[in-house]
Amino acid sequence: MATRERKLQAVPDVGAERSVEELLCLVARGDEKAFERLYDVVAGRVFSLVWRVVRDHAQAEEVAQEVLLEVWRTAGRFDPGRGSGTAWVMTMAHHRAVDRVRSARAATRREDVAARRDVETPFDAVSEQVATRIERRQVRRCLSTLTEVQRESILLSYFQGHTYPETASLLGLPLGTVKTRMRDGLIRLRDCLGVTR
Repeated sequence: MATRERKLQAVPDVGAERSVEELLCLVARGDEKAFERLYDVVAGRVFSLVWRVVRDHAQAEEVAQEVLLEVWRTAGRFDPGRGSGTAWVMTMAHHRAVDRVRSARAATRREDVAARRDVETPFDAVSEQVATRIERRQVRRCLSTLTEVQRESILLSYFQGHTYPETASLLGLPLGTVKTRMRDGLIRLRDCLGVTR
């Protein structure tokens, strides 16, 4: 009978105050009572941390349950030499919460992209884009018919925003020459594009 009493005393009493580390070691061996005690000790803190990250009560409850289920399944991976049991559980909770937020943001982005894709472009916008492309091609074609000095003068002044004196300086030509070449070039462009006064 004395031997039996010793055996009963050797069985750990999970109801007694135990550290999170001890509870995790017992949970790793499949001790359900130890998990119930661990749940009571950490569930509130896990939920609180997760809620601060996800900011949604229902999501926080769901993620907290996922974390505690993961603790049950992976308690054997806990290494007391690498830190406290509470830190291990809370790190797991933080990672899960951040993953949930990232997943929600990615889903929102996908929905936004899909919504934008589903919006049909109005006919006017399409015809306007086509007209703009045709005009660009015509301008490029007409610019290619100009002399080099005419083309460079017009590009520097009208497309790059330089003044006549700046254009003359960039081309290394007298201002009067640049003005004459630009006037001649603009007349040729007007004729080529079919623009009427």
